[in-house]
Amino acid sequence: MAMKACLVLFLPVALLLLVGSSPAAAQLVEGYYSKTCPNVEAIVRKEMEKIIAAAPSLAGPLLRLHFHDCFVRGCDASVLLNATGGSLAEKDAKPNKSLRGFGSVDRVKAKIEAACPNTVSCADVLTLMARDAVVLAKGPFWPVALGRRDGTVSSATEAANELPPSFGDIPLLTKIFISKGLDLKDLVVLSGAHTLGTAHCPSYADRLYNFSSAYSSDPSLDSEYAQKLKTRCKSVDDKTMLSEMDPGSYKTFDTSYYRHVAKRRGLFQSDAALLTDDSTRAYVQRIATGKFDTEFFKDFSESMIKMGNVGVLTGAEGEIRKKCFVAN
Repeated sequence: MAMKACLVLFLPVALLLLVGSSPAAAQLVEGYYSKTCPNVEAIVRKEMEKIIAAAPSLAGPLLRLHFHDCFVRGCDASVLLNATGGSLAEKDAKPNKSLRGFGSVDRVKAKIEAACPNTVSCADVLTLMARDAVVLAKGPFWPVALGRRDGTVSSATEAANELPPSFGDIPLLTKIFISKGLDLKDLVVLSGAHTLGTAHCPSYADRLYNFSSAYSSDPSLDSEYAQKLKTRCKSVDDKTMLSEMDPGSYKTFDTSYYRHVAKRRGLFQSDAALLTDDSTRAYVQRIATGKFDTEFFKDFSESMIKMGNVGVLTGAEGEIRKKCFVAN
């Protein structure tokens, strides 16, 4: 059955009516700052060119920041907030402790504040930076509608409970994606973001050591690749070593991630899970041929636009933070 047909059958009718119909998301528009900060996209692009030229490996982390922001309280830049008082912030949650790129966001925001004080939200800055990170890594360009406002609440507990886990199977991941107005196709397409970046040992070491009572290593992981990973990740407690999520191509946005997954060489259990569902497996195998890069780039752009609309604050909601790490 084709992917599109599967998705229509998979989603409840009521949910299909809700997806993409958020009044707040509808208030986002291209050119939102055309009068108040007309050069905002040019400012972001110029700084991003400098950032990625100096540190190409930051493309993945900056894209990941946007993902982790949008899955908790929507795309409101709450992932950027520091803890206050006795309350831990999203960035303090275990899944977020390895996030990087906060300094780059502060750098870009400072440039925008100098040009257009108190005008452009951190949420919009982060969304534009994620898009430009992909473009500068040789990935697709997509138009970004703007007008998001910044949230003032950031909870480590919410982040721990709402982020898609690296060990997730298809039922769990699908449930999380649907709760954000995203579907099964978005899941397999956005997983392609793993073409960029690296991961610390603890996020995948459980697949290598003492996986279950029956298996020492995860049987869904290619055994040769598992042995190779063990040479880098010596134990489940190794918190220093990094592995490329897309070996040999982790600084370039391309379709080689799907070729690794098709060969059972995805780094995470969530990558391996894509082979356990008929429709996601079909998509992985199709893109893995290398003959449909244009299709994937188009799909990824569309899914990123959908994700960038999740739970946005607009109008008089939230605020425009002057500094992204602290509420006004």
